Amino acid sequence: MNINTQNARVLEFMKEGGEISQRDAYKMGIYRLSGRIFDLKARGEKIITIMRTVENADGSKSRVAFYRLAEV
Repeated sequence: MNINTQNARVLEFMKEGGEISQRDAYKMGIYRLSGRIFDLKARGEKIITIMRTVENADGSKSRVAFYRLAEV
C-alpha cells in the first residue's frame, strides 16, 4: 500500500469515524500514523491532536494520541 493510499484511508476514517488512534490505524495496516498525520497537515488538512491517558491490559497507564479533523 503506498503512502498516498494510506493518507486517503486515514482522512476518510476521520471524516466518517471522528477520531483515529494508532490502534485504529494498525488495524488498517498503517504502522506510522504520525507520519500520515504529518503528510495530511502538510497538505493543508486541519487536524487536532488530543492526548489521553489510557489503561493498558496490565493496569499501567500510557498517554495515547487521538487525531480528528478540526471543525471549520
